[in-house]
Amino acid sequence: MLSASDDIRAAIVAAGGAVRFDEFMHIALYGDHGFYTDGGESGRRGDFITSPEVGPLFGVVLERWIDAEWRRLGEADDFTIVEFGAGPGTLARSILDVAPRWRDHYVAVEVSAQQRLRHPSNVVSLAELPAGRRFDGVLIANELLDNVPFRLAVFDGGWREVTVSSGDGSMFVEHTVAPDPAWTWLPARAPHGARVPIQQRAAEWVAAARSLLRQGTVLTFDYCTPTTAELSERPWRDWLRTYRAHDRGQHYLRDPGDQDITSQVCLDQLPPPQVIESQKEFLERFGIDELVDEGRRAWAVAAARPDVAAMKMRSRVREAEALTEASGLGSFTVASWLVA
Repeated sequence: MLSASDDIRAAIVAAGGAVRFDEFMHIALYGDHGFYTDGGESGRRGDFITSPEVGPLFGVVLERWIDAEWRRLGEADDFTIVEFGAGPGTLARSILDVAPRWRDHYVAVEVSAQQRLRHPSNVVSLAELPAGRRFDGVLIANELLDNVPFRLAVFDGGWREVTVSSGDGSMFVEHTVAPDPAWTWLPARAPHGARVPIQQRAAEWVAAARSLLRQGTVLTFDYCTPTTAELSERPWRDWLRTYRAHDRGQHYLRDPGDQDITSQVCLDQLPPPQVIESQKEFLERFGIDELVDEGRRAWAVAAARPDVAAMKMRSRVREAEALTEASGLGSFTVASWLVA
């Protein structure tokens, strides 16, 4: 039975002996036998927890932002919500549960056919957005950019680009080649062995997402670092991470297809966003504290004979703590690109 490792080795042979790291990562995550193709996913029963899986409160707050955007754009009847990297549809469910009026306006884009099968029936579920379609509305991506395949550079007296080739055993091996001279934002000096991601594909995704809008906003949530130079000072194991079954995985060259590969997102490599704030700041700006207070009041009324609705309201306190924790999800960066 073929595996992601087999697919990578075939690509290495076809390329003449080595592939760039972003090509290795693309096959490992999104190839025919990649991690996301063969069942890797977020959620309590999956491999990692993202904000929507904490509970429905994240979607409730995000719907407030969507409503504000709809009003800002003139309350258009054809207002469209597109979520990229929608996974099994958890965020879509939360948003539509609190605001079913968006059911004919929501498009969930997810490359994994297995996860698309779990999307709610009241959304348009696609593997990719049709090319050439432009619309008024919003594009949302929660923890997507960290999974966009990136090239990899290492400092060894000077910057070199990492390539991947087949080793003698089960693990792939690295070689280095001269870097692209266009990478002018790389720092002149860095600690020996420092590594940084080259997030050209993520930058292209942001540019493509903006081009889909006639007017509206591209909104992303991710763990970010302001500059590539700052990231180069950190041990690479802090930012180049693998995950499997809610735990850190193996070295990123091991077990391709069996573990997630993620990176800190370098904001200076992306088109400059108009707004940058923490997830905590964003959620507070759109009323998470008010929603928590509402939950407390609802629970106080129903505590003697609670039903499912009352239990959901009570859970808002716990969810808000997790979503705004300064050393956790609350520290995530929310970036907004506005299209007039």
